[in-house]
Amino acid sequence: MQQQTPPEKFDLGAIVTDLNNLLRLKTTVIGIKMFARAEEMEAIPKIRRPSAVHTTDQIVSMASRLGWTVGITGDDLVGAQCRAVIGLAPQDEKWLAGENYVGVWHGTAEDARKRQEALDVVPYGQYQAMAVSPLTSGRLNPPDICLVYATPGQMIILINGLQYTGYKKFEWGVVGETACADSWGRALKTGEPSLSLPCFAERRYGGVPDEEMLMALPPAYLVKAIAGMKQLAKNGLRYPIAPYGIQADVRAGMGVSYKK
Repeated sequence: MQQQTPPEKFDLGAIVTDLNNLLRLKTTVIGIKMFARAEEMEAIPKIRRPSAVHTTDQIVSMASRLGWTVGITGDDLVGAQCRAVIGLAPQDEKWLAGENYVGVWHGTAEDARKRQEALDVVPYGQYQAMAVSPLTSGRLNPPDICLVYATPGQMIILINGLQYTGYKKFEWGVVGETACADSWGRALKTGEPSLSLPCFAERRYGGVPDEEMLMALPPAYLVKAIAGMKQLAKNGLRYPIAPYGIQADVRAGMGVSYKK
């Protein structure tokens, strides 16, 4: 019988220290890990289990805003939409119809269906549970994905770090409501960095501030981004991005940041 290679572990504390030094983040960087069996999730040290019904946005924010380690199953979530994005409920015909959104988020049943079909979601049947925790706790090592909340200025430097070597153009979409499908849904499904504009529900129920965007990505990508940002910083390209002056002669500044 072939032995499975243990998943790579990361120095999560060092990752967070580097991110905070490079980007001056104000929100805790967290991890998400999915579990095939609920018992595996429940075995995490100091895990909290909800005593009420929540959205996934609230569960995520218990880690990113309060510093908690929280585990859930589908029964802890308010409805099929939250469950389906992380693969804890089927994406069946009833879910695809999106009837609850007609006349609220969309003008017609066709619009609601198109939005549901556009969502990036984890396939149903692989997992029974999910846990979230600050990276610095080390309780989810390795996490499946990490979540970084940042302002647009911080986020573009993070993206530049990802693109410093092995450049690729990132192609991201905006589904509108249920934007968690653009972030943790897509990242869990594809294993790729996934940027989102947190939606109404994430801001109303998850407490995400107006100025923050969300990047979800596997930890190996964070390591890559940090290496890139450190090199950019050596080149004088760092956060915060100091305003140069809209009426100043630009040649001196351009000579530094663009060589010639």
